[in-house]
Amino acid sequence: MKNLIAFILFPFLVIPFEAKANDNFSVEIEALTLVMEKYKEDTESSLELNLEDKKPSYMALKQDECNATVEVTEKSGLEVINTEFFDVNVCLKEIYKVIN
Repeated sequence: MKNLIAFILFPFLVIPFEAKANDNFSVEIEALTLVMEKYKEDTESSLELNLEDKKPSYMALKQDECNATVEVTEKSGLEVINTEFFDVNVCLKEIYKVIN
């Protein structure tokens, strides 16, 4: 019985109670937020009538403490319609579109 209690309580003694995901991924989160706001503004300002249901998906990759690369992929169902890349400087709050 003591072994069972020790087995159950051991992970709580080893794993800290605070989650620090926001500190570890703050550059990626901030870069995604900036690109999502910019992407939303661009799609609202365009006056095209979209008959297809396009849904963007976002992915961020941290480069250093201030820079990240964000990939925006538009999909309609399973079909990939468009992919765009952005270099984001979180410290200066600047977004640069990468042209391939």
